[in-house]
Amino acid sequence: MSKHYYGGQAVLEGVMMRGRKTMAVAVRNAAGSIVVHTEPLTARIYTSAWGKWPFVRGLSLLWDALGLGMRALMWSGEVAVQEDESEQVEFSGPVAWTTLAGSLVFAVALFFLLPTLASRWLAAYVDDHALVDAFFEGALRLALFVAYIWGISFIPDIRRVFGYHGAEHKTINAYEAGADLTVESVRRYSVQHVRCGTSFLLYVLVISIILFAPLTFAGVEPDWLALLLRFVTRLLLVPVVAGIAYEIIRFSAAHARNPLMRALIAPGLALQRLTTREPDDGMIECAIAALEPVLAADGIDARAVVHSSRILAGAPRVPDAGLVSAD
Repeated sequence: MSKHYYGGQAVLEGVMMRGRKTMAVAVRNAAGSIVVHTEPLTARIYTSAWGKWPFVRGLSLLWDALGLGMRALMWSGEVAVQEDESEQVEFSGPVAWTTLAGSLVFAVALFFLLPTLASRWLAAYVDDHALVDAFFEGALRLALFVAYIWGISFIPDIRRVFGYHGAEHKTINAYEAGADLTVESVRRYSVQHVRCGTSFLLYVLVISIILFAPLTFAGVEPDWLALLLRFVTRLLLVPVVAGIAYEIIRFSAAHARNPLMRALIAPGLALQRLTTREPDDGMIECAIAALEPVLAADGIDARAVVHSSRILAGAPRVPDAGLVSAD
């Protein structure tokens, strides 16, 4: 059985963690208490043998983001404003699905449709060549992504989400280093890590430039049909690009101390400076509260991990920034 990497994502006023068998979300409500929701992972992408195949297992990241992650995000939004702790908030159901659908349409239009249309115009103006077209499309998509992340980082609520993102990273860093899962211990670790979703998205954008280059449909007439074919093929290739990006992330994490790998992962770690912030102690508490039930469901005693690490290594260490973690 392949090694399982723990990780998750930040949500509103909390953190979601995913393990091999279970997911957990820990959110601090308006009364100051941490509310924890756990549920088993029953989707086929998690339970089937094919879901663990190389280049297929990367699809679980897409499933996490579009399915599990969205549900956790909507649930956290309701819990975060909850003042009556006896009130139950459902984790499933048609909660804010209109907002979710609108967000997906906006993302597709901004990161897929707009670069596709704009690159065609730029390539025709500069040099009407398929490779030039593909380069402009990839460069525009990457620039839009970075500009979007930079822009939303000024929103106070998003800055808090980025703080919880940093808390998630610190907690996974501490766990993988065999450190105690306490606020004091976790606080010492880095807010960066190799297998972050931000780095994953950067790989997706770069890989898409290479894979999309032969699919510009420059000779297809009329122009609207060529643009439609480009748009459809790019959406259909998203799972392929995600599978390749995940394997690169996984390989680079396993060889993170190799100088060549360090150079490869450096841009992703740099981009994480936009999506993470140093968390406060309350944020770290939420991240720990989300990780502990996930480990327990997989039969892992965090205290035993710490004890084993100290026997083998003498003491837990503080890793180099970004070299140990999981998303």
